[in-house]
Order: sequence, then structure tokens, then C-alpha cells
Amino acid sequence: MADPWIVTTEPLREAQRDRVRVRQFALSIEDGPDRGLEALSAGDRVTIGTHEIANVRLTDRSVSRFHCELELGERGVILRDLGSRNGTLVDDVPVITAPLRDGAVVAIGTSKLRFRHHAGHAEIPLAPVERFGRLVGGSAAMRAVIAELARVAPSETTILLAGETGTGKELAAESIHAASPRANAPLLVVDCGALPPDLLDAELFGHARGAFTGADTERAGIFEAAAGGTVLLDEIGELPLALQPKLLREIEAREVRRLGETAYRPVNVRVIAATHRDLRSAVNDQRFRADLYYRLAVVEVRLPALRERHDDLALLVDAIIDQLHAADHPLLSTLRAPSFRDALAQHAWPGNVRELRNYVERCLALRAPVPPSAQTTPIDPAPSSAEPLERARERWVRVFEHAYLTDLLGKHDGNVTAAARAAGVDRAHLYRLLWRNGLK
Repeated sequence: MADPWIVTTEPLREAQRDRVRVRQFALSIEDGPDRGLEALSAGDRVTIGTHEIANVRLTDRSVSRFHCELELGERGVILRDLGSRNGTLVDDVPVITAPLRDGAVVAIGTSKLRFRHHAGHAEIPLAPVERFGRLVGGSAAMRAVIAELARVAPSETTILLAGETGTGKELAAESIHAASPRANAPLLVVDCGALPPDLLDAELFGHARGAFTGADTERAGIFEAAAGGTVLLDEIGELPLALQPKLLREIEAREVRRLGETAYRPVNVRVIAATHRDLRSAVNDQRFRADLYYRLAVVEVRLPALRERHDDLALLVDAIIDQLHAADHPLLSTLRAPSFRDALAQHAWPGNVRELRNYVERCLALRAPVPPSAQTTPIDPAPSSAEPLERARERWVRVFEHAYLTDLLGKHDGNVTAAARAAGVDRAHLYRLLWRNGLK
């Protein structure tokens, strides 16, 4: 499946395919405080708002910080409202998501913008390789990501990794750390959604002895423990508002204050944040501080969903087989057959690469290629009494759990808190189940 946003690959010689050309589009402000302003896209997406890092920054006070986004896709340019305060209209029709025709008028706040297709092209650099650390991908979408990650890895820049659950954000962080001058120091990970606020505070910043019930000894937080290295703040969108100023201070001043103490301690770490949420919508809703988002998104890299990079399926399956040390498995020829891989491309893969890995692992374990479209239902071969009871039971429990959790997450758009509430379980317990089933 070709990358829909590519026009041509330049230059034409195989050894020099180091960039792609994408169609540009133009915006002209026809009404509002910024009337007369014109902008031209420089990539495949443009964000409009009043925040200083918006691609098209307006001064209209009735426009949200991140009001809407235009993205070049398979069917042209798609506009998406980012949870703005007062909505977005296209040709006088309120929309959440809508394709834009040439000449369409987009109304946000008191401003009106005219959308036009443009004859020019913007160039996006591509990496000349298909791997960056543990990340694998030969499609243009992934090689663009690899090029950007490789460019920023040697720096001290704070990075925000965005993308759906299972797209490889933690692998990207590991790969950045390994390619940085901090590679010989620790990379420590905190899941901001897996702990209640009081425990998360202590986990991040540490605590003094007696700071709270059960604090029998003093303890360094993640930022101190990772001295000289990197801290990955996974699911940063779940960070409680009360802790966001403390994190902002750590990033800006490079110092932390432990719970129960008054003095600040210097820290030396690089921060990488990851989220499956759109933090721009959270900023608009005042669930996430705009100044913290600004500091985290110095470089923001979006990892594409697997449905956007079907060209990578064969490469990914081979990489997963290698990681599972299954080169001699009797099912290997089936997993590498063109018909099997064509079937993989027909599946939506809502769990992305993590779901693909889990699926390949299940096929190898069961010695049977369950159709991808049917993997959410327990249609595996009937249990055999030839295997021990505990092993058979565990296999069927995993089949059930994976099917249940995949359906649960799908119904709640990946929101673990809402999913836990619907399932009637504690959020931390649900996180453990998701990790065990390769869904988190």
C-alpha cells in the first residue's frame, strides 16, 4: 500500500532516495485581526491557533491555543477540530472532521481563512536506512520518523513522542537514548497513568523520611536516580494538574524538591515524554498546562499507526520472528508466505505493532495461523488433554484476556481510566493485564 501523502520520491536514483515531495496548500486570512496574513504548508500537516508553537499563529483572542489541524491524506486535505472552545466551521457548516475543497472558507473565532491547493511541493527528508535502534520501518512514513529521531538523538533536546497505543513510542525512546551521549547512563521509565497522584509524586521527585505514612526511609525519585541519563515519562497526558508545575520546574531549572523537603536538588537528565492523547486538545480544555506542553514539545515526533504503513508488515514480521528466536519454527514458511502477509494487510491493527507482535507470538505458540480479522475471538484449536492442565488453562486464559481487553480498549478509544471503570477493576490492575497481554 503506497504512502498516500507522497507525490514523488527524489532523486530518482535508488541510492539517493533521501526525501519525498508532498503537495503544498495555502491559507489566507480574509477576516479577523490577522486579515491579510498568508501561510504555506511546509509538510503534511499544519496546526492553527494562538499558541506560539502553532504553525499558523493567530492573534484572534476568540481562537483556541490549538484550534484545528489540517493534514494531507489519501483523499486530500482533512481538517480536524482540536477540541476548540467555540468550534470550527467549514463553508458555514460546524465540523469536527471534514475534507477541504479548493477555495473552502474555514471560520474559527472571529477569523475566516481561505483554503487553496498550491502548485508547489514541500520536501521531507528520509533516512537512508530501515532501522534506528529497535525501530524498524522501510516505508516513507517511518523513514521520515527515523530521520528526525536520528537528527535529534545526539542533542539535549526534550522530545515529545505522540502516536496511538502500540506504535512503538517506548522503543523510539530507547533508541534515542542509545544514540545519545547519555547512552552509558540509565534510561528510567515512569508510566504517569499507572500510579495514583500521591505515589506518582514520590516516584518522580522522591521523598524524605516520614513524608507520608509508610515512608520509613528517604528515597530518591526517578529524576535523581537517572543522573546523567534519560527519563521517559510515558502517558504524560495522564499527569495530574497538581504535578505539572513541579515537572515544568524540573525541565526548566533542572532541579527537584522531594516530598517532605523544602530545599531543591540539582538534577541532570534528558526528558522524553510519550502520549497516545492529543495534548493540544487537553491544553484547550485546561487539563494540561500550555507552558508545560511548550517545554515538552520542543521536538514533537508522531509515530504512524500500522494502518498507515502496511508496506512495513513483512519487515516487521521478520523482525518479530528474530526477536522471538523463532528462525527454526515449523510455522515459519507459513508466516512468510505472500498469501499470509496479504491477509495481514487486510486487518486494521487497532493495537498497531504491539498487536502484531502479540499476534505473531500467538501463532507461533499455537502452531496455527489464526486469521488476523478473527484473532479477537477465541477460535483456537480445542484444548488437548495431551498437555498439562495448567498449561492448557493458561493458554485459554490468555486468549480470553487478549480478546476482552482489545475490545474494551477499542470501545473507550484507548482511555485506560474509562476502560477500567467500565470493566469494574482498579486502573493499576488493568494496566498490569494490558502489559501481560502486549497491549500496553
